[in-house]
Amino acid sequence: MSNLYILFEHASGYALFRVREFEEIGMNLPQVEASVVDLSKFATVVKLVGFYPFQSGVNALDNINAVSEGLVHDDLRTFLDTNLPKEKKRAKMILGVADSRIASAINEHFSISCQHTGVIPELLRGLRLHFPNLVKGLTDQNQSKAQLGLGHAYSRAKVKFNVNRVDNMIIQSIALLDQLDKDINTFSMRIREWYGYHFPELIRIISDNYTYARVVYLMKNRKEFTINHEEELEAITMDSGKTAAIFEAMKTTIGMDISPIDLINIESFAKRVIHLFEYRKSLQEYLRSKMGQVAPNLANLIGEQVGARLIAHAGSLTNLAKYPASTIQILGAEKALFRALKTKGNTPKYGLIYHSSHIGKASAQNKGRISRYLANKCAIASRIDCFSDIPTAIFGDHLKQQVSDRLNFFDSGKLPAKNVDVMQIALQEAEVEREQIISKERKRKKKEKKRRKQALAAASLDAEQKNAVMLDVTV
Repeated sequence: MSNLYILFEHASGYALFRVREFEEIGMNLPQVEASVVDLSKFATVVKLVGFYPFQSGVNALDNINAVSEGLVHDDLRTFLDTNLPKEKKRAKMILGVADSRIASAINEHFSISCQHTGVIPELLRGLRLHFPNLVKGLTDQNQSKAQLGLGHAYSRAKVKFNVNRVDNMIIQSIALLDQLDKDINTFSMRIREWYGYHFPELIRIISDNYTYARVVYLMKNRKEFTINHEEELEAITMDSGKTAAIFEAMKTTIGMDISPIDLINIESFAKRVIHLFEYRKSLQEYLRSKMGQVAPNLANLIGEQVGARLIAHAGSLTNLAKYPASTIQILGAEKALFRALKTKGNTPKYGLIYHSSHIGKASAQNKGRISRYLANKCAIASRIDCFSDIPTAIFGDHLKQQVSDRLNFFDSGKLPAKNVDVMQIALQEAEVEREQIISKERKRKKKEKKRRKQALAAASLDAEQKNAVMLDVTV
């Protein structure tokens, strides 16, 4: 007959419980579920073997971080060594835990059979519900304070030490950029339709949405728009032919007259659309700078927007770096993949990387081959960006050149350079740039230190002068 023990990690400490009549409980899971709510019944099921309270908030945070990562903390190792049966009896016992990762870690350290399924979750639910009543000296108020304090500390630590926190800015930026594109297209269509009642010929002359909005904002009422504004109009259209066509169309337009109040609303709407276009440009520059800081090699290889979409779809740069090239190749085409698997059709050749310029340059029969090769290079670039201490764009330049050489090979048959040779050259160049970056950083720190010393010296001199003046006044 096996003995079942339950390890319960609480905000106030570790607790070890022994489950009575394990074989009977395991056979009657519904009875366990029913007894969980009733304290009198549940108290007969479990018995406290040992409790180890955390010494401080910092100690509790260290332990909970270790548990969340599937590691056995020194405190947990000591607690289990002290309270578990002797090694000879451990072969006949089962330890119930909440997570599979901590189960494998404990099994590796103590050679104990661990279980986290079946009746274990229900028993843990009961322990979580009645824990203050099962441990002497612990009240509901103390439990709430411990849980609240540890929860806040754990959340702060996760936000503070989140290596993906810069990736979050890229993910939000590319999501906002895509949303802006949709909104701008909708608004541009609306302004074309709205102003088209007054001057329909302008839609045919000016195709660019941004230029159209600026022309509408400048022109307003076509009857009041004279030849005196020709230079301003040409500055917007950047084409003397289009400017002349606009003035010519004004003479023969079939548009209706429009009231001043309607023109005010159209002008206000055009102004807002122009601001959206300008904000989109600034957001794109922000995204470009962020990608240059976080993933310079991926940005150089596949472009800032496509690289940002890959990171957003994966969830973070770290997740993208963990993906194999085959996953990156079809990232974004999951629906098509599963539909092809379900219908036993052809699987997609590319997903988000289809928007890369490299895929567009390839011929129809080589698109699948170049997408596979490009996904391989994207996997390498993302891993370099994710795990390198000092980011540099040298690898991205060489990887991009490799993709171009591969395209030339498909077209002309000219053999590209070997990957080993290219990476060797890239490593040498990256080492040189790394030394330059480190040297610049040292110089910057020296200047900062010198400036700080000068500021302290100036502050102390001012204090001495003030003290001297105060002494003179008192004398």
